[in-house]
Amino acid sequence: MNCTTDSSIWKCKVIETSEAGNKMKVIDSFVSAQKSVTISLDPSKTYQTITGIGGSFTESSAYLLNKLSPQNRELILEAYFGESGAQYSLTRTHINSCDFSLSNYAYVSDPEDKSLESFDIAHDKEDIIPMILDAQNISKEGFKIIASPWTAPPFMKDNNKWVGGKLKPEFYSTWALYFSKYIQAMKKEGINIWGITVENEPLGNGNNWESMHYSAEEMTSFIQYHLGPSLEENGLSNVVLLGYDQNRDHLKEWVDVMYQNEQTSKYIDGTAIHWYASTFEVFPDVLDYAHEKAPEKYLIETEGCIDAEIPHWREDEWYWQKKATDWGWDWAPEEEKHLHPKYVPVFRYARDIIGCFNNHVDGWIDWNMVLDKQGGPNWFKNWCLAPIIVDPEKDEVYITPMYYALAHFSKYMRPGSKRIGIDIESETIQATAVINKNGTIALAVLNENEFPVHIGIQIDSYTKDITIQAKAIQTILFEKN
Repeated sequence: MNCTTDSSIWKCKVIETSEAGNKMKVIDSFVSAQKSVTISLDPSKTYQTITGIGGSFTESSAYLLNKLSPQNRELILEAYFGESGAQYSLTRTHINSCDFSLSNYAYVSDPEDKSLESFDIAHDKEDIIPMILDAQNISKEGFKIIASPWTAPPFMKDNNKWVGGKLKPEFYSTWALYFSKYIQAMKKEGINIWGITVENEPLGNGNNWESMHYSAEEMTSFIQYHLGPSLEENGLSNVVLLGYDQNRDHLKEWVDVMYQNEQTSKYIDGTAIHWYASTFEVFPDVLDYAHEKAPEKYLIETEGCIDAEIPHWREDEWYWQKKATDWGWDWAPEEEKHLHPKYVPVFRYARDIIGCFNNHVDGWIDWNMVLDKQGGPNWFKNWCLAPIIVDPEKDEVYITPMYYALAHFSKYMRPGSKRIGIDIESETIQATAVINKNGTIALAVLNENEFPVHIGIQIDSYTKDITIQAKAIQTILFEKN
């Protein structure tokens, strides 16, 4: 069976990654399938504009790259940012240290320096900044960077610790200025910060890694009276400012406060979210609510990863099996256990991006780009997975199946594309589609079933017949002749 169409109107290409072994492979013939579904696309019906898709520059990832040979360092950066790779277009990094740093650090340590004259990002010049600059040199179309703090320096907080606590009122203006100092310092290094979030996980934790707590009212007030005016005063009002930056289960209460009126929302350009509230549930009603509350604002997933796991080295089959768990597997109360089932890592990425895009999210960012065989380095030792795992001692690189799952979206759903109307006559096949600025349509399809499925794809009056293998992801590209 071939990808059939009226060649005078459309030509199409099918790219597949599957448990059977395909890795972003172009498919021009298909296995037979007894199950059949129809996917109808409507390019005339458009929704949100896609901001981008990508991953994060952490000190851990950058440090590991510096431990590899120049050849393997370039291989990884090309895999993420090059034309032959995933072509990441939206990224994130951290202001001060985070859990995926080698140690705790900040750019100022003097409690008396409220004007931040001693502000210095020298620490980042060793690892993070070189990684970003090299990625910029490889990326043909460029990429946006969102920067997020995990905490203010301890002396600015009421508990004087890296973990937990709240910002002291006497340091509100200083902390607001800190963002501008960071953006300006990065610009001097040749790096433009496109956006910021106010605080990574403001509901946070009080006994783990770097954190600082805000209520929705406290963060909104800080933005309204300190951070927003400070960015404006320093000529940085063009920097995108995103509020919240935590899990989707508390999103409603935060957007209600942030977008209460024109005054509270004046400086807020959008909302950042994470996926950790569930390994399975996308919370579509919550995402739709956030969009309806502020339809003209950004809604970007700024972090997600396969957590609570140590990487499985060169075991492709593991990443296709329902064996992974998350932190909630252990601590979730009984009434929330259903939100944290065991899952297939490849599927978790694909189903989350599809679910997010189909419910108005316009950007999606993975967490670490590179980790070692332990799932670090991480000063707190909360090990996680990354799409690319390395052994710096042996100078070896393992590109996991998760990398290909992400690339199916980042490579073909480009910034400026618009999600289009889609109708699927199936509850077992998931899909989302965009029309790119160049007129191409990218349809991403996930088949979690243990059997192949025939898909009849309709665009207007034209039909394309394909088959997706069992346990596979496909991107189908349509281009008008």
